[in-house]
Amino acid sequence: MSNYLDELNDIQRQAVTTLEGPVMVIAGPGSGKTRVLSYRIAHLIQSGVAPWQILTLTFTNKAAREMKERISTLIGSHAMRVWAGTFHSIFARILRSEADKIGYPNDFSIYDSTDSKNLIKQIVKDLNLDKNNYNPNAVLSRISQSKSNLVTPKVYAQTEAYTDYDKMSKRPMLHVIYQRYVNRCQKAGAMDFDDLLMLMYRLLAENKDGVRAKYQQAFRYLLVDEFQDTNFLQYEILKLLVNYEDSANNFCIVGDDAQSIYSFRGATIKNILQFQKDYPTVQVFKLEQNYRSTHHIVEAANEVITKNKRQIPKKIWTESGDGERIRIIRALNDTEEARRVADSIVEMKNRSHFANIDIAILYRTNAQSRIFEEFLRRYNLPYRVFGGLSFYQRKEVKDVLAYLRLTVNPNDDEALKRVINYPKRGIGATTISKIVALANDNDVSIWDAIPYFKATKRTQSLLDNFVEKIKQFTIKSKKDTPYRTAEYIVKQSGVLSDLRKDNTIEGLSRIENIESLLSGVQLFEENDELMAGEEIVEKNLAGYLQNIALITDQDEDKEEKDYVSLMSVHAAKGLEYKSIFVVGMEENLFPSYMSVSDPDQLEEERRLFYVAITRAEQILTLTYATSRYQYGQMRFNDPSRFLEEIGVQHFDKPMEIRSKGISSFSEPKVLGKLGTLKPKKEYIALVDPASFKPSAPHLIKQGMYILHKKFGKGHVESIEGSDHNKVATIHFAQIDNPSRKIMLKFAKLQILDDE
Repeated sequence: MSNYLDELNDIQRQAVTTLEGPVMVIAGPGSGKTRVLSYRIAHLIQSGVAPWQILTLTFTNKAAREMKERISTLIGSHAMRVWAGTFHSIFARILRSEADKIGYPNDFSIYDSTDSKNLIKQIVKDLNLDKNNYNPNAVLSRISQSKSNLVTPKVYAQTEAYTDYDKMSKRPMLHVIYQRYVNRCQKAGAMDFDDLLMLMYRLLAENKDGVRAKYQQAFRYLLVDEFQDTNFLQYEILKLLVNYEDSANNFCIVGDDAQSIYSFRGATIKNILQFQKDYPTVQVFKLEQNYRSTHHIVEAANEVITKNKRQIPKKIWTESGDGERIRIIRALNDTEEARRVADSIVEMKNRSHFANIDIAILYRTNAQSRIFEEFLRRYNLPYRVFGGLSFYQRKEVKDVLAYLRLTVNPNDDEALKRVINYPKRGIGATTISKIVALANDNDVSIWDAIPYFKATKRTQSLLDNFVEKIKQFTIKSKKDTPYRTAEYIVKQSGVLSDLRKDNTIEGLSRIENIESLLSGVQLFEENDELMAGEEIVEKNLAGYLQNIALITDQDEDKEEKDYVSLMSVHAAKGLEYKSIFVVGMEENLFPSYMSVSDPDQLEEERRLFYVAITRAEQILTLTYATSRYQYGQMRFNDPSRFLEEIGVQHFDKPMEIRSKGISSFSEPKVLGKLGTLKPKKEYIALVDPASFKPSAPHLIKQGMYILHKKFGKGHVESIEGSDHNKVATIHFAQIDNPSRKIMLKFAKLQILDDE
């Protein structure tokens, strides 16, 4: 117990033992942040501070629990009496004792998001408003933002910027809903999660000499973890808790401005950047030694983050050796990107003896997981998606797939039950259960039972409209391509318009998932390449559904302990893996298209990339595709500007990189519309689409030279299979993985006469 300080390096020890006054600990990635915070609390108690006089605020209950466990191992059971928990849990505990001071019962209810949305739905109904315009998610998000910025309903209604925005968004009555929502919550003796913060602020602000003084005296030492993730309201509450005339402002914050990545949740980097101005006597300790990553990874992170203007300067360093240089994968498209990532994982397992659990794939948006999930399945690599459902398990994806299944097979009862009333069309649960009973009694499908179901005139009309819609989809599928059919179904079914009602981050993510699903249909339709062990299927909607059947039908093995981790970069914060793949490193993807015109948002995207890089312990691989399907079209992409910010000395085989497309390594640059540097696109088009004229598949013979639109010039090495299902093995010299198996009946190949 007496020598626990010997476990710390010099700067960590200073941060732990400086107990009085304001303290700011800037903790770089992998620098022992949690250790410093835990040891600091232990040292406070060892120095005579009563545990119950220490308040420690975290962002997860897990973090608070782990911190207490660490302290217990150092000094024993005293740690259990420290006030440690999330902002919401600690403030709820205080409000339980003091709620009567602000007009609430002490046994108030806490509404979760479902309760809040149901209340908003009722208010919209009471006001006779259009429920399509006043989507509960969007309304609740707007109310939440307002509360987080201490904007009351009265202030909201009097602020033109808010009301004008609502008019533009076709929600002019939102201020009325906000007021009624607050009134109804108070009448019901209930608080939502945002109220736990807003009302805590009100409690302290309105009761300066009573409640505020009580808790300022009770908590002599205040510590906050991940301070860069606090929002405006949280910081305002903290100021009230520490600003006491007899207090020494024993306020310690721990965080890293370079890892501030949650502005979409209301977090603001301003809090940590202005802390030194708010507390001029603050002592600053920078934890810059990285214990996680090797030299090339650490230096790449330093080079990237120095491009940000708004930051607290620091330079992380490591004694872990140079390690491997950063690998980079340039793929022709997102299919090849996923294939090469899967290949690399297999190689790492064989050569470096990594377990699956040592490896993670990080992406900017959750919609990107689809193609990687498909290839991991094909390679029999177990995986788990974190921070969200596996792609084909997401509700909006399952809804669209149900429509596609029903189009191909109207007798698919499960698909029909899923979509007969989605989007809502007035066919209620009672009606559906009666039709199901009729079908069961007559041993027919639900689809076949619908024409014989006796219903009211209104219900019969709704059922007829649904049946007619599915019939139209079936006719479309027989006349048109799988992609055009799927796109038509997504639009005409009403799924897309239903999703567009929700303009929150989560709502936009659902639309991205549908776009990714459609891109998958397009890739299936146009992909003529055959992987080992794959069946040849017809290029129609039924073929597409067959192609993904294994992915959608096989549940993940929940008992599997060794799996590759898939997650967004946001979900990866705080984690570490021996090998990290950061995929989709392209302009308008990473950085996001929504950030490129806003300097502040672009800096946050760079911080997000910094977080991604610093998750890697030994091997870091950055990948990008020069083209990918979006909105049904092949789009050509520039490599992410963030790749240009890393020195070539940190990359594996830099000469190869120079010749293949990252402009800052060798190619001349041109200014884009926003004045940013853009690489030339000469490397993208291997074949001129205007002059490309595909030859008839039966004319392709072994030994011929051909052109392929994506892969360029190739040599036909062999042809196998029957007349109907011939597969050609073709060597393409211009691409990284040159040997490809192509299905001739789907291939578009041009015979070269001059070879």
